[in-house]
Amino acid sequence: MRTQFELYSTWGCHLCESAEQMLQKARMGGRYQVVDIVDRPDLFERYRTLIPVIACVKTQDTLGWPFEQQQLETWLQYCEAKDVN
Repeated sequence: MRTQFELYSTWGCHLCESAEQMLQKARMGGRYQVVDIVDRPDLFERYRTLIPVIACVKTQDTLGWPFEQQQLETWLQYCEAKDVN
């Protein structure tokens, strides 16, 4: 199974929309889900001023904003390589 990711976000967050577009550009469609931190008190407390944040579900690694496309793609490859080991 391929590594799965979560995008911690909330409604109306333009940076979160940008991060999701970057995930799509990295061909990650179907490999991540958007999680609204408002629905999860633990995530809201931890990430409310840090979103967007992308988390690798299996390894628990996170990538927080700001990041650029190349940084995101390098991080995704890192997580996938770590997940294999």
